[in-house]
Order: sequence, then structure tokens, then C-alpha cells
Amino acid sequence: MLRHQLLLIYRTFKKYKTSFFINLAGLSAGLACALLIYLWVNDEIQKDKFQDSSIYQVMVNEITSQGIHTSADQSALTAGGLKLAMPEVEDAVTASPTYWLAQTKIVYGQAAGVKAAGKFADPNFFSFFNYPVITGNTDQVLKNPNGIVLSEDLARKIFGSLDIIGKEVIWRNPEMKNETKVQVSGVFKNITADASDHFDFVLPIEALFTSAPIYKEWNNYGPSTFVSLKEGTNIDSFNAKIKDFLASKGVKFRKMFVRKFSDAYLYDKYENGKQHGGRIDDVRIFSLLAVFILFIACVNFMNLSTARASRRMKELGVKKVMGASRSALIYQFLAESLLLTLISMFVALVLAELFLPQFNQITDKSLRLVFDLPLLLILATITLFTGLLAGSYPAFYLSGFNASTALKGKLQFSSSAIWTRRGLVIFQFTLSVILIVVVLVVYKQIEFLQDHKLGYQKDNVIYFEAEGHVKNNVVNFLTQVRKVPGVSQASGMDRDFLGEFGSTTGDFDWENRDPGVVIKFQNAGINDRLIETLGMQMVAGRSFSAQYGSQENKILINEAGIKAMGLKNPVGKIFRLWGKDYEIAGVVKNFNFESLQLEVKPVFFRYEATGSNRIFVRLEAGQQRKTIQALKDFYQTYNPGYVLDYRFLDQDFQNQYVAENRISVLSRYFAGLALIISCLGLFGLAAFTAERKMKEIGVRKVLGANEWNIVYLLSGEFMRPVLIAVVTAIPVSYLLTRYWLNSFAYRIELQWWFFVAAGLAAVAISWLTVGMQAVKSAHLSPVKCLRDE
Repeated sequence: MLRHQLLLIYRTFKKYKTSFFINLAGLSAGLACALLIYLWVNDEIQKDKFQDSSIYQVMVNEITSQGIHTSADQSALTAGGLKLAMPEVEDAVTASPTYWLAQTKIVYGQAAGVKAAGKFADPNFFSFFNYPVITGNTDQVLKNPNGIVLSEDLARKIFGSLDIIGKEVIWRNPEMKNETKVQVSGVFKNITADASDHFDFVLPIEALFTSAPIYKEWNNYGPSTFVSLKEGTNIDSFNAKIKDFLASKGVKFRKMFVRKFSDAYLYDKYENGKQHGGRIDDVRIFSLLAVFILFIACVNFMNLSTARASRRMKELGVKKVMGASRSALIYQFLAESLLLTLISMFVALVLAELFLPQFNQITDKSLRLVFDLPLLLILATITLFTGLLAGSYPAFYLSGFNASTALKGKLQFSSSAIWTRRGLVIFQFTLSVILIVVVLVVYKQIEFLQDHKLGYQKDNVIYFEAEGHVKNNVVNFLTQVRKVPGVSQASGMDRDFLGEFGSTTGDFDWENRDPGVVIKFQNAGINDRLIETLGMQMVAGRSFSAQYGSQENKILINEAGIKAMGLKNPVGKIFRLWGKDYEIAGVVKNFNFESLQLEVKPVFFRYEATGSNRIFVRLEAGQQRKTIQALKDFYQTYNPGYVLDYRFLDQDFQNQYVAENRISVLSRYFAGLALIISCLGLFGLAAFTAERKMKEIGVRKVLGANEWNIVYLLSGEFMRPVLIAVVTAIPVSYLLTRYWLNSFAYRIELQWWFFVAAGLAAVAISWLTVGMQAVKSAHLSPVKCLRDE
């Protein structure tokens, strides 16, 4: 029986080769696309799921005059305080963010050192989190204040083996102003790809307190706190209970709550104290995109199956006369659909494997097709769902005709059937036009980000760490660097220029300050000439410069800070900071040191002549390569034993928009694929329509119709649904793109021509698709057309 059914399906496929290959191409492409997106989405949603589900991260909402600012910054006392005061807390741990020690060098012996990223953590860190220790005692490795725990890879990179307990290394970090000798106390297993936080070493929290004891105070914060809650704890009740916990410690304006640790990766953005967007938006967008593309391919199958129905009516009539029931015919059509989908799935797997390296490059992942049980179940589900969806309408529609109608071999489509097929075409092209608009808007927004005036000049600027002899002689080093041929200007800063600076909400004051005003300032220590080196502008006063004498009691504030303070004529006024009076020397024009998704925040710059951890050098345009080589030669002489390891500032700027560029590239590919699949279906429909109207074409030509009349006859039937799709897509695409653009503080305005261009592109491409078939039919001889029936 099965062999007989397979033989019938094979003969059907062989007889209708055109529709078979169109459906195979469309379904294969759609399934391959859906499979790639599934691999990416699954990788995203599995982040940190290997950790215990009872782990939560402690967060705070900081209430300021600019709104509510949400962060994970805590005092190092928070973990112990919550464990002591809250019976719901099973355990708690403090750990610093990995970016604090991202620029650390681990040095062994006389080697130059290995760059690594790490963190400070409480002694119970490895027993709290699921990061297995493979050498050393899990409960003891962080109890030695002079110890360090290395990852497998870092241990092998430095020592060549894991038998390293007790060996001495030096950890050196310019921002922590630290160079300390420590002993290896343990080795932990490499962090796996399903973790969102990747680090190479862990230092005891006591090492942080040695260099920065302020974190042991309730009103100084920076590390992160995590708690493990007892089973049965109601999170809403617990959040209500800890909301004002910090007020009891004398910390005002900070309201505490917890969020699930495994949710932090996907739900990472907050707006005015409420969770809003984040990576989960990308997951939703591309999941929806996969469904759209797969549905477009299914629509092709439905349309082509019903369109060729007239050619199969006698076959169905004979089967009905021979006793075939409607359920048997439904089974036949569904079997054809499922078999075609199964073949398409095998083709899709081959395509996915071929394009996976390029997909990984775009998404910056290491995805693989591993045929384990979960993936096999997903593949089986997608195949079954797609096959049933694609074959359902033709199966139930075509099997419903009675035998006498079918045997006549003539199928007069009802108006509802015709409009159903047109509705499917409209839906296909509606999705395609939406995707075209999205691609255009994303492209224009990224172009806008690249061209936006940032308030500083990012081009031709390199920067590097101040280490070794440079670290202890910053002023002299900068003086010498400025003499290197091709160097336009040079200065220093105590941290990276792009990204969030250190932040504070007090302790500061100024003339006529409103006691109710709470401002969260970003702050950094800079050397003289940094404003000039980075091409920033002063709107009032002056920048730091040694020519004005001592700068130690001077401060610079940006426009956003002055506006938040409500100061008029601020230059020369006193800004009291951390118990010390500073004179406002100048006002810096607002500059975007963070992503353009964010508004410019209030910033003040302190003067630090010797505290620079980053050296910034502006190169003369057109001489970059020659100047960099001269800088390398000079650096080797000035700082022997160290290599000039520099980065370009404009590259760091590009890195702020990796996610947006990824969306742009993927959306272009997937939109193009959706349009191609839609056009494949349209081409197939046009071919069957031309065949169905062959006699009509012959009669019209005999009566004097020219080729353009015939082209209009055939193409007009398909242009109307496409035009309706364009009109339908415009409001939907407007709402979608407006929602995405609202995540940027600085964004383009949606222009009318975006939608017109997308509509014209869809109409033009569809017309060309149908037009090719129409022109072919128009050139046929009337005799051949009339003889065909």
C-alpha cells in the first residue's frame, strides 16, 4: 500500500515538474532560513539556564531629577546585609563586573604577560554559581587574600599545564592602579558558550578592598550582588520587603529589587525604572521573521496546488468513481505535501550546513547542527507542521468536488476560492513589503548613526594603556609623544572614553542648589589637552591647560550637567565635590560618549595630571601608518619590555552598534529571501494562469489584440493583489519601524518615500516576474493557442 502511494506521488511530481521544483525551492529556502534562526534563537534563550533557578541579581532604581536610573551597582556590604536581615535569603555573594578587570595582564616570570579579563568575588563564589573548580578546593580557593583562581585555558596559556597550585604570578591592571604578586590557589573549568559572562580569572574580594576600601561603605557602590532565595519565596512580596532596605542604611533615593539571574541577558534594558526591551526584542523579531518566511513558502504551495487543480480534476473524478472516499483523497494530498516537505527539509539541512559559517560570522556565534533529541524533535515538528499547513487547503478544497464535476475536467473557481488565493498572494507580498521597509529604515538609521555629529572627532585617534615606565611618568611621556612627527595632539584619561564613565549622585553642592534636585553625574579624571585631542568644543570658559597654572581645583562640566543644575553663567562658580571646593573652569559642549540610543548624561571632568590609565593620541590625517611606526619606535625606547598595543577610537565607536549592524545585515538577507520566495510563487501562478487562458489568448489575438493587450490581461490579475498588499503593508511597517526607532534617543524621521520606494520595488519585481511569463504567452501563435485545447 505504501509503495503504491509513493509511486502515485512520484508520478504526480514527475508530471508537474514546474510546480514541484518551485515548491521545493521555496520550502527548502524557507525551512533553511527557519532552521538557522532557530539555532540562533535557541542559543540566545539558553544563556545562563545552567545556573540554579533560585539565583537572583539584586538591582536598584535610583531616583534622580532626570528620571529613574536602573543599575546592578551595589555596596560590597549588600550581600552580607541581606543574608542577615532577610530570612528568605539562602545565600548571597558579591562579585565585580568582568569589565572592571577586562584590561588585566597576568605575568609569570620574565614573560611579557597575558591579557585576560577577570573579577573580584566573595569566598563562596564557586559554590554559589555553577562554575566547577577542577584543581583546588571549591570552598577554599578564594579565602586566601593573596590568591588567584585561573581558567583552564589561561592556566595552560601561562604554564602549559594545570599542576600549578602555589605558583606565583603578578596581576597588573592600570585602572585599579595595581601590580600585585599572588599565588595560584585553584583552576576552574572553562566558561561554556551558554554563559553570558566570560572571565579568565577570579581574585578574592579582599584584593578589591585593599585598593578600594570605599566599597565597604553603604554609600559607595559598584560591585554586583546575587542572592539565592529559599524555595517557595514569593518574589513580589520579597521585592516589596527589600524596596526600602537601603534607607535603613542611610542611603536615600535608591530602591532595591531582584530579578532572575537567567533573565538578565535577554531582559537587560530598563526605562524609567521599568524593564523595557533588550535582546529579547531581537529574539522576538527574528522568530517572527522565521515564521513569516516559512508561511510565505507554505502559501506558495497552497496557491500552486489549487491553481493546477483543473489539470488534476479528471484524475480525482476517476478515483471517486472507483470508490475513493473524500478522506482517502485528503490523505493523498496531505501525503504529497508531507513528502515534499520532508524532501525540502533534507535540502534545507544541506543549505543550513553550507551557510552556517557565514551565519556564524554575521551573528558572532559558534552555532553547530548537532542532531540530538531536542533538535530532531524540532525538525520533526517543523516538517509535520509545515507539511500539514501547506497541504491542508488544497486537500480539503479539491477533495470536495463531486465525481461528475471532476470528470468534466473543467474547474470553475468560485469567487470565494479566487479571493482566497488572491488573499494569500496579498498576505505574501504584505510581509515582503514590510520587510523591505524594515531593511530601508534600519539601513538609514545606521547611516544616520555613522554621520551624526557626536561632539568629538573619532577619526585618526588611537589610544593605549599607560603601563610600566609610562604609568609613573605620564606628564613627561605626553610631552615627548607630542614631539613625534605626525602626532597632532596627545593627552590622557583615567578610563575608556566610550561607554559609561564612573557615576555618582552625591556628595556635591553648588550655589543656590534646590535641595530636591538629585543629579546622577558621570565623571572622569583627565589630563590637560584631552578636549583638544578628541576635538571636543568648549561653549564657555576654557579647558584644562598647564599654561593657566595649577588645575587641581578646577572642574569642567558638560551642557547637560549645567542644565540639570539650573546654573546660569556657571564659569567661575564653585562646585563642591566630596568635601572639596572646585571652580567651574569651563562648560563642554555635549558629546555622545555612549550609544546614540541614550540621551547625553550630565558629566564632569576632574583634572588628574598623573592618574591617566589611557593615553589618547591624535594623528595627522594621511600619515597614520608612518606616524604609528614612529610611535612604536619611540615607545620601545621609552618603555622597554612593553609593546605598544593600541586601538582606534573609531573602531570602538563601531563596536557600540554591533547589534544594529547585525540586524541590518540579517534583515537584508531575509527580506531578499522572502521576496524571492514570493516571486517564485507568483511566477508559478502566472504560468498556470497563462495555460488556463490559452484559448482566450488565441481568440483575442485572432480578433486583433496586440502583445501588450495580452500582457496587460495576464499581468493585471496579479498586479491588483500586489497593490493591495502595498497599501496594507504601509501602516503595519510604519508601526513596527516606529517602535524600533523609539529605542534610540537620536533617530531619523520616517519619510514618506521609504514606503513609496518599498512599494514600487515590490510592484516592479512582481511585474517583471509575471511579465516574463506574460510576454512569453503573448508571443505564441494564435493557431497553437487554439489547438492546445
